[in-house]
Amino acid sequence: MTHQTNKHFNTYKEGLDLEFLREYCMEHGERRVMERGETLEEAGEPAQWVAFVERGCFKYMVHNDEEGKDYCTGFAFEGEFVADFPYCLDGDVSEVSIEADMPCVVRVISGQELQALFDNDPKMAKMDVKILKNLFKMVYGRDLDHYRYTARSRYRRLIDRCPQVVQQLSLKDIASFLNITPIYLSKLRREVTFGKEG
Repeated sequence: MTHQTNKHFNTYKEGLDLEFLREYCMEHGERRVMERGETLEEAGEPAQWVAFVERGCFKYMVHNDEEGKDYCTGFAFEGEFVADFPYCLDGDVSEVSIEADMPCVVRVISGQELQALFDNDPKMAKMDVKILKNLFKMVYGRDLDHYRYTARSRYRRLIDRCPQVVQQLSLKDIASFLNITPIYLSKLRREVTFGKEG
């Protein structure tokens, strides 16, 4: 699987030139320093923000009321954007909580500000559509992966594609993202690291 190494964890960025948006956030965005556990968006509240991550990492969390548990559905790393997109554009209710997974520095603009950029520039309007298409493909692909790959294969694909994920994130969050238990993930890590498959 070497052809996948060093690709983005968040594949929605592939084929997109988001430099203009990065520059806009750096120039016009409010600089925020966020502590680990601090939320950028809260599930059930109006989504408001788009942020460029200068330093740190965020995780996307959903809560299962019946089980009383939180699940990690994704991450945003340094050099990426973090938002509950497209809900933030219109202030729709956020589907996820977005939480700093470590001390972070971000440049934040409002979703309404980004929507105005999309509305006032035909080139940016095309970007809006492309981002949505790419996000759909990424999420749909991850959903299908739960059916077409075993947990072991999903873990291997994750570390082949993004070895830094294993070093930066907690075992609990990686297990939640892969939809397996931390105990089973520990077993997979040992097997993959030492080549002992059982």
